[in-house]
Amino acid sequence: MQLSAPILITGASQRLGLHCAERLLDDGHAVIVSYRTPRASLQRLRERGAICLQADFASEAGILAFIAELKAHTDSLRAIVHNAAEWQVDMPGDEAATFQRLFNVHMLAPYLINLHCAELLRRSTPADIVHLSDDVARTGSANRVAYCASKAGLDNLTLSFAAKYAPAIKVNGIAPALILFNEGDDDAYRAKTLAKSALGIEPGAEVIYQSLRYLLDNPYVTGTTLTVNGGRHLK
Repeated sequence: MQLSAPILITGASQRLGLHCAERLLDDGHAVIVSYRTPRASLQRLRERGAICLQADFASEAGILAFIAELKAHTDSLRAIVHNAAEWQVDMPGDEAATFQRLFNVHMLAPYLINLHCAELLRRSTPADIVHLSDDVARTGSANRVAYCASKAGLDNLTLSFAAKYAPAIKVNGIAPALILFNEGDDDAYRAKTLAKSALGIEPGAEVIYQSLRYLLDNPYVTGTTLTVNGGRHLK
């Protein structure tokens, strides 16, 4: 049986977001997803009853347009899962544009969506916001300064919104390290990356759904970011 208030997952046309959307549907939740690029996977979600909304979070106008479209489809939300992300290096000559885009996608979009959709969440009990961050925000990266800074900012949004919205809305984060390799990753890269963690495995997307499920189901956790990194901090 579907719950009356849907769960919103941003950036859910592929990889972790897609997996979590499908698993939530498996568990009987109504689901709304956002996507930037049309993919064949979206038709599969639509056939299962998910609402799929196109969105571009690279600008304030795009974010606000998405919020208006979302509110045209539902007047309540069980949870918001901020998964939309961009993985960009800092390119010489394009630093400011890269920083602004990553700031908009990773921080401004969650910030505005959380503020403008709090009324929808308050119509559900329980209610949750979950930010998908990145374990690399813990260490930084010489090649992706803007990416790491924007993800670290997202971690701070978790703390601030948890304080702002308690006790009605729980706000937490998930900070993954390697979860899934890309299809083109060669054997040398895979071996080098696996060696960075204590557990040394490619766990697959289900570990992120298990983490999300824990945060949605536990009534006594807020303002926390779960580290899902295979023990990278131990190396």
